Amino acid sequence: MRSRRCHMALAGSLLLAGCAGFQLEPVPASHPAHPGAIAAPEPPRSTTLAYAPSDIPMVPSVPAAAPATPGRPAEAGTVEAVVGEGEVIATIPGAGQIVVEHGEIKGFMEAMTMGYRLDPPSLIEGLKQGDTVRFTIDVRRRAIIAIEKVK
Repeated sequence: MRSRRCHMALAGSLLLAGCAGFQLEPVPASHPAHPGAIAAPEPPRSTTLAYAPSDIPMVPSVPAAAPATPGRPAEAGTVEAVVGEGEVIATIPGAGQIVVEHGEIKGFMEAMTMGYRLDPPSLIEGLKQGDTVRFTIDVRRRAIIAIEKVK
């Protein structure tokens, strides 16, 4: 029994003696684990896809025209809807949205890639990435209200 205690004491003293002289090197300030290290910057927010109504970029305010009635045309200088052509970049069926890369829409918007809400959402049926489309945007509702594939 006594020899067992001696072995345990010897092992314990060797273990402590071996660890007592060990010290960790200090972490350099450039290392991410250093307490004074600078946190990584937030990545920029994507502006390609709009996932919620609050994420959809606002279209510049264009006065809505009074609906034309027989014998009285709509007021000059007002725009209710505009037509554009472009390529489908992505479809987002669950959100009723589509991403289109389009050319300039004269008097309304410069060429860009942008996500649009579809009204009604069923307009997305049959569209896929790479399709060339012609679409009509209702300026007041800020939504595509008609879309067709261009051959």
